[in-house]
Amino acid sequence: MQLDSLIDRLADFAPTTAPVISLYLDGRPDQHGRERYGLFVRKELATHSRTWPPRSPERESFHRDVDRILTWLHEEARPSANGLAIFACAAADDFFETVQLDVPIEEHALFVGATPRLLPLVRIADRYRRYAAVIIDSHAARLFVFGFGGIEAVGEIEGEKTRRTESGGWSQARFQRHVDQHVTQHVKGVVDALDAITPTKGISRVVLAGDDVVIPIMRAQLPKHLEDKVADVIRLEMTAGEPEVMERTLAAMRAATARDDAEAVATALDAQRAGGLGAVRVDEVRAALANGQVHELLISDDVDDDVAEELVAKARRTSAGVRFVDDRALLRPADGVAARLRYRIGGKAA
Repeated sequence: MQLDSLIDRLADFAPTTAPVISLYLDGRPDQHGRERYGLFVRKELATHSRTWPPRSPERESFHRDVDRILTWLHEEARPSANGLAIFACAAADDFFETVQLDVPIEEHALFVGATPRLLPLVRIADRYRRYAAVIIDSHAARLFVFGFGGIEAVGEIEGEKTRRTESGGWSQARFQRHVDQHVTQHVKGVVDALDAITPTKGISRVVLAGDDVVIPIMRAQLPKHLEDKVADVIRLEMTAGEPEVMERTLAAMRAATARDDAEAVATALDAQRAGGLGAVRVDEVRAALANGQVHELLISDDVDDDVAEELVAKARRTSAGVRFVDDRALLRPADGVAARLRYRIGGKAA
């Protein structure tokens, strides 16, 4: 996944005394179809350039980054991109990373520090986790991959249609066995296709859609690692248009995410109270991150941004998952921060 790989590279960036620029831009055009970030970029970069003395190494590095950023925005930024992020530090071996997103970055922001600013990008990656949807009947299937607010891939699978016929003296029972075998083979083919794309596309959850006959057959064929990813089963016609498929499956995913959030928070809080694999509040979670204990960081969006940045960066550097919990009430007993742990100090690995 391009975005996850970028986040990992940014998290691994070694702190430096030279200025590191992290520039986030809302790429959505104004009512006349023109970009809206140009004035912000020029003004903010000019303001920050006065931070260091003239001809200092820091200022020289910053000016080289400014020139490269302005050139990139002019020559390479896609007009269709709704979000843009640029990370630059010329003094650090000409470090320069960019990403263009189909989903919006809600507001322009410029950060200058010793390391890249991760928080806005990690929030986007969590909010738009990839998921798959499968619409299936007894002889056909449609597979969708959704991510970053849109459809990323679509596939279709056609099985063999079986019609009732009297030729050959088939009995009803024999014919039904023939039909069942073809349906089962068709379902196995769909499951194999889903299993093949799930790891390559970084799919976190799956939504199934079909009738009361084929869905039980499909669920019986799912291996456990796919069954565990099923977020919901909904009714959706095979002929449904892509906008309807996206709307219905996204609603199912949002409901599943809310359930997952509540379960993850409850697990962390209960484990912490019992002296188990849980941590709560900033200091306790910070210490667990420093020890590499954290399996998943749980954080609400009302936590101070600088604190959230510190915790999220440490989580990414230690291969911990990050979950932003939309319902602030869930994490209120933990002051907005909790974690599920891999192990306890002095205990056995989870």
